[in-house]
Amino acid sequence: MWYLQRLALVLCLQAGFMVAAAAPPEERPNVIIIFMDDMGYGDLSCYAGSPWQTPNIDRLATQGMRFTYFYVAQPVCSASRAALLTGCYPNRVGIHGALWPSAPIALDTTEQTIAGILKQEGYATGMVGKWHLGSKAPWLPLQHGFDEYLGLPYSNDMWPVHYDGVPYADTSRHPRAKYPLLPLIEGDKPVKFIRTLDDQAQLTTLYTSRACRFIRKHKKEPFFLYMAHSMPHVPIAVSGKFEGKSGDGLFGDMISEVDWSVGEVMRTLEENGLTDNTLVIFTSDNGPWLSYGNHAGNTGGLREGKGSTWEGGIRVPCIIRWPGKVPAGAVCNKMAATIDLLPTVAGICGAKLPQRKIDGVDVKSLLFNQPDANPRDELAVYYGVNSLEAIRKGPWKLVLPHKGRTYKLNLPGYDGFPGATPDVPVGMALYDLRRDPGETLDVQQQFPEEMKALLLIAEKYRQDLGDDLTGVKGNGRRNAGKVQL
Repeated sequence: MWYLQRLALVLCLQAGFMVAAAAPPEERPNVIIIFMDDMGYGDLSCYAGSPWQTPNIDRLATQGMRFTYFYVAQPVCSASRAALLTGCYPNRVGIHGALWPSAPIALDTTEQTIAGILKQEGYATGMVGKWHLGSKAPWLPLQHGFDEYLGLPYSNDMWPVHYDGVPYADTSRHPRAKYPLLPLIEGDKPVKFIRTLDDQAQLTTLYTSRACRFIRKHKKEPFFLYMAHSMPHVPIAVSGKFEGKSGDGLFGDMISEVDWSVGEVMRTLEENGLTDNTLVIFTSDNGPWLSYGNHAGNTGGLREGKGSTWEGGIRVPCIIRWPGKVPAGAVCNKMAATIDLLPTVAGICGAKLPQRKIDGVDVKSLLFNQPDANPRDELAVYYGVNSLEAIRKGPWKLVLPHKGRTYKLNLPGYDGFPGATPDVPVGMALYDLRRDPGETLDVQQQFPEEMKALLLIAEKYRQDLGDDLTGVKGNGRRNAGKVQL
């Protein structure tokens, strides 16, 4: 009898092991990051009530979480993109500014990206749109963890075409005239050249079609899609299906088209049964390029715009949706940043963090509305090559002395032409962003203890990352990749 009982126990245990082994592992979510170019805090109707309508993006917000204090690491193209993809302050990885087509540096291939860490976990990885971290192989997306790529290697205004859309006749009189033709790259090779504004007008539709194709192609496996739109960066352009439809000029038409693009991506997820298991992140690389007037967006009342470290340059819209995980219709008033996306996605997807030091923190506690969650309490704001211009901690923002771009001294341009944006001296100041989001009232005299604490934080970042403004080199910076010209 005891033998039969023991045999039965062994068989039960074996059966249990077999059931456990046969049980499918918990599904890992797909991840989509939609990254706009120069979209301001006030450019969505779900943020600042802009005159144009963004129903698909607004729907994304009602189905997910809208962030009110979401920051980029620097208010300019290449630096901001390096931060997003690596989880590092861009000066840590040697990237600054907006890289020209012939730039001697690029994002080094030893740096691990979101695509790279997810690819190691079996994710299919694809990118469409603007790259701007190296203009040719071996510095393109395929060398940074992506399986597929279609898009522009840099900004859509880096081409030998005048502001009016006419190619330069004399290539010796203007720096822009010396740019090469603007290539559309698939994989590592150009497949056509963007020569006219009509060509530019097809980019949003082209990116959208390729993004939806990627989703359908990889619907039976976990995937990561990085969709980096070229718009609303100038020159703005819109396809015939949206031209004149918004009632608010070319900029409104273009915003309507990128909103349509978001809707197409969401519809493709729904049609393929992927809605509930896809984490969607929508945000922008920096604030609006205000000098372009009616071809630029707005900051929703925040101070200055792109190219400045005032709130209008670094605070951007961010919406994150994951049905059943991220509460629908939630608003997060805690601070988070693009550098936090890599560790957050890694934590959600079970991916290993990069071996080298990163600066982002996992903010999924915010996404899941955990009580008293506050994973990011401070942020260093650098600009230029390596200039520390501000420190954000809690509700406080310390502005350090520097020269900064202003849009306040000259009228903006019109119909694609820019106005002047000089640099002006900026003095030290302290702002309480709870009561003064426009950064108009310097309260450093009233709060000397806060000043002291923020200055100590600034010194901590100087010792790690350096500071050109004070001559501190720092010991935590890494080199960018060196491009053979």
